[in-house]
Amino acid sequence: MAKAVTSFVAGCRRFQPHILMVLAQIGYTFLYFITQASFNHGMNPHVYITYRHIVAGLVILPFAYFLEKKIRPKLTVALFLEIFVLSLLGVGLTLNMYFASLKLTNPSFLASVVNTIASLTFVIAIILRLEVIDLHNPRGIAKVLGTLVSLAGVMTMTLYKGPILKNPPWHPIVNLKGNSEIQEDWVIGSILTVASCITLSIWYIMQAYTLKRYPAQLSLTTWMNFVGAAQSAVYTVIVQHKRAAWTIGFDIDFWSTIYGGVVISGIVIFIQLWCTEQKGPVFVTMFNPLSTLLVAILAYFALGEKLYAGSIVGGVVIILGLYLLLWGKEADQKAQINPNEEGIQQQAEEMKKPNITADLDFQKGEP
Repeated sequence: MAKAVTSFVAGCRRFQPHILMVLAQIGYTFLYFITQASFNHGMNPHVYITYRHIVAGLVILPFAYFLEKKIRPKLTVALFLEIFVLSLLGVGLTLNMYFASLKLTNPSFLASVVNTIASLTFVIAIILRLEVIDLHNPRGIAKVLGTLVSLAGVMTMTLYKGPILKNPPWHPIVNLKGNSEIQEDWVIGSILTVASCITLSIWYIMQAYTLKRYPAQLSLTTWMNFVGAAQSAVYTVIVQHKRAAWTIGFDIDFWSTIYGGVVISGIVIFIQLWCTEQKGPVFVTMFNPLSTLLVAILAYFALGEKLYAGSIVGGVVIILGLYLLLWGKEADQKAQINPNEEGIQQQAEEMKKPNITADLDFQKGEP
């Protein structure tokens, strides 16, 4: 029994980044439903972004201050400017463009484009040499195939419907229908969607560089939330002149803000920063399509929405592509560890060998 528990704990430690990223995607899944209900209730998306990141910053601040007091680097002007750009890419610019494009297009189009972030990040990482591709090696081929297969699965889920599955025999548990109006403008909406994907991909890549100079994930999360909230507030004041939009009651608007701030902008962002430092930005983004699959499944069982066969086929393809990429990256880590282990073994063998020169010098009486 004790041996089984020990093996289980060792397995959890080994796959800790994988488990955390799956939990992060589950968090994003519930975010989709609670924010949709809040927006249908009448909350302004840009006000939501501002409040959400203020809440996240206030919650994480005490943990960052006390837990990282000894490891937190000094904040220089150059480093603050870097965090400012990082916050703009991850919060102030990207999220506001994302929600603006949601009003101008439709969720299906947005999902199909947003889920290409993993592929965009992978390409940018190769260009910046954060990822090394060796097509003569099986692990290099696996990473390329995994990215392409996952992208194919995403496109299958969003562009191919197929037969409709039979609705569950029970009534929908939750009803999120509202009176929100969608004003389509596909040209501007498409530009905003693609731009938000590009900026978010750059944000994931930039995290890897910033963490090298500021290796305090909690403090970096706090700074990004406060700076991003300030940036979003400035933008919201420009586009929204009504004071009533800033007022929220003790209802779904309040709870969606708390959930988005504490769970998503707080815990999940910290998890992503930690996993980025451990595994790299490509590893983090490859889990994003899982939330699309989870949303489709949960919407079918809980909301009574239609579920198409294409979603199931695409989900299976996504999981296959994700497995290929993770296998390739796992092999990369083993390849990086083995040379170090071989070097240590060689040093140990050298130390065991008798020092003939020293013995001769001792016999001659020389030091």
